[in-house]
Amino acid sequence: MEKDATIYVAGHRGLVGSAIVRNLKAKGYHNLICKTHAELDLTDNQKVGQFFKEHSIDYVFLAAAKVGGIMANSLYPAQFIQENLMIETNVIDWSYKTGVKKLLFLGSTCIYPKFAEQPIKESELLNGKLEPTNEAYAMAKITGIKMCEAYNKQYGTNYISVMPTNLYGPNDNYDYQTSHVLPALIRKFYDAKFNHEPYVTVWGTGTPKREFLHSDDLADACIFLMNNYNGEEIVNIGVGKELTIRELAEKIKKLMGYEGDIHFDSSKPDGTPRKIVDVTKLHNLGWIDHISLDEGLEKTYQDFLNSSLSGAGAKY
Repeated sequence: MEKDATIYVAGHRGLVGSAIVRNLKAKGYHNLICKTHAELDLTDNQKVGQFFKEHSIDYVFLAAAKVGGIMANSLYPAQFIQENLMIETNVIDWSYKTGVKKLLFLGSTCIYPKFAEQPIKESELLNGKLEPTNEAYAMAKITGIKMCEAYNKQYGTNYISVMPTNLYGPNDNYDYQTSHVLPALIRKFYDAKFNHEPYVTVWGTGTPKREFLHSDDLADACIFLMNNYNGEEIVNIGVGKELTIRELAEKIKKLMGYEGDIHFDSSKPDGTPRKIVDVTKLHNLGWIDHISLDEGLEKTYQDFLNSSLSGAGAKY
């Protein structure tokens, strides 16, 4: 990407989009276009078309999406599939119609089968049944991937798709009902410490294994791929290391200095038993992560404390 290129980051206020904006600015890209949801509703095809026509956009990072953890996906499956399909369709199609040079589509490792061989290779896509608790979101993301492939094949576009593993970092969502596991645990342990609660309840058995990638590492990888990868195949982005949810909870408990107990509610779903991605392709391309989980957790906790969410325990 040229330093003076016009770059549109869709979803710039979210966990991923804000990290991409930070990374772009740090690398000297200065002609960035960012719109809030109030300024541009990406589910509105007419408004998205008008936006693309009014700006001469060279590159697009499609990080906008409706996202959430197990609870949110279970409660709102219709919204997860509908809104994400509309966002993807509008942005990808208008990127083609207005001559965008290159687009990077942010997928998710939830696209892979529930019992995919571990570590998960990119070739596992569509090789088995999905995890039921996030099937709607996964189907929408798979459609986005296939839409990029179809446009490349039929129209000769240059759209690439990346599959980040579980993410965390600044600007994360700490809401109990809609957040992912790591930020949810940060809030739970913070509240428990502040309110002097004797224990923290964690969903599931604590045995599922996950890997976690800091959003700043993801952003760096995305910009690296935008500049160095033009392949048709999807690319995993991860760290290649994993730990159990129990181990993660223990790390967060220690980080916060919480002295109570941890209770695991086995009546709640665990989700996919194990999910770690094979990052061989990414490493062979020349990129590797550099933020350790311990360092990333410390940074994320400080971001939480500095956010309006930390407040006084119950004031969220």
